[in-house]
Amino acid sequence: MADAAAPRHLRLGRLTLLCALLALLAPGAPLQPGSAAGQTPPPVVVLEIKGVIGPAVSDYIRKGLKTAAREQAPAVVLQIDTPGGLDHAMRDIIQAMLRSPVPVLTYVAPAGARAASAGTYMLYASHIAAMAPTSNLGAATPIQIGGLPTSPESPQKSEEKSQEEKKEPSGSALERKMVNDAAAYIRSLAERHGRNGDWAEKAVREAVSLTASEALALKVIDIVAADVDDLLRQADGRKVVMDSGTVQVKTAGRATVHILPTWQNRLLAVISDPNVTYLLLLLGMYGLIYELANPGVFFPGVVGAIALLLALYGFQVLPINYSGLALILLGIALVAAEAFIPSFGSLGIGGIVAFAIGSLILLDEDSLRISLTLIAGTTLVSAAFVLWLMGRMAGLRRRPVRTGIEALIGMTGEVREDFSSEGRIWLMGESWQAKAAEKLHRGEKVTVTAKEGLVLTVEKIKEEH
Repeated sequence: MADAAAPRHLRLGRLTLLCALLALLAPGAPLQPGSAAGQTPPPVVVLEIKGVIGPAVSDYIRKGLKTAAREQAPAVVLQIDTPGGLDHAMRDIIQAMLRSPVPVLTYVAPAGARAASAGTYMLYASHIAAMAPTSNLGAATPIQIGGLPTSPESPQKSEEKSQEEKKEPSGSALERKMVNDAAAYIRSLAERHGRNGDWAEKAVREAVSLTASEALALKVIDIVAADVDDLLRQADGRKVVMDSGTVQVKTAGRATVHILPTWQNRLLAVISDPNVTYLLLLLGMYGLIYELANPGVFFPGVVGAIALLLALYGFQVLPINYSGLALILLGIALVAAEAFIPSFGSLGIGGIVAFAIGSLILLDEDSLRISLTLIAGTTLVSAAFVLWLMGRMAGLRRRPVRTGIEALIGMTGEVREDFSSEGRIWLMGESWQAKAAEKLHRGEKVTVTAKEGLVLTVEKIKEEH
């Protein structure tokens, strides 16, 4: 019976497997995800900017755009909520957006968000510009150039101001030149995508702002959307200008995937702060100097090496002045040399001056400056260290000599044998030739008062009664 049952079960198993294969291959049968005919289309990539635009944000956006291009995403949504940021970081992002083979949709969101200053430039650079209700954009005047926005002026005051500007020194002319450059830059972005260039220039020169509805009415933006899904629905089918030509956006019904900043981006956001990078540089240099002065301690050297490497990582994304960096390193080296080669302030004072000047000119961009309080504090600490070294050196010079032949003066010895004018004494375990003005007896204690060559002049120590 067992032998007969085995072939029957085998035939049943084969029949079941055959039915399953026929069911999968039958017309109208649902395909599993990942099969060739039912492959899910690539999702829309969403990148988010929250806060000030700096080197870390620039690195995050550029890498996100590369990922979207590699994965053949139909579009990238750049969700913005920023008060502005650094000019060089903004321009790096805009260049990446203009070169991107994937359409970029900037979206000022959520409700209440803003795209001020650098955010306005990025909005104009995008292929499709959108805003959420109750958001705003504008105030694109560079802070280091234009200062705070001013209230509107009457025509008479404006005419008087224009006449005064003609008499202003070259410094103000240079500022106007830079403002004109920024205005031309944002106008060129507006012309590329057919947006309102007049208002863009006004945002740079007069620091004006707009709400979402106003921006849509003035053709500054293309869409007002409640959320990302609404944005993708409204953007679908629109034609945008790319480097490769005109492209139709296809985003209807597409899923979205959010790319978050990596730990490298978050670390870079911290150490790219000029003040943090500056402190890491000082910690690294002084840690290594301490390790060289005290070999074998290890901990200061390890901490210093890590801090120095992090500082160099931060400096690679900051617009540093290499002359300033060289002056800082020279200043630290001179202050350290004061500890090893006492010069009674010459090296130390020179190091402090070089250190302070280097700190002030370290960064080229006006909006990136090390805190003056931090510079003053670190300079004062270095100055206090040099003063302490100078005081210590002066104190050592005033102390009596403790080594060599001169150190014998004032020491106590013992008479080796009786003598009246010259004889020998024991001093520091050695026999010395000595002379005295009085008769001395063996075993008496004497003190050294002078030295002539290898002969000591001694006096008997009077015993107190």
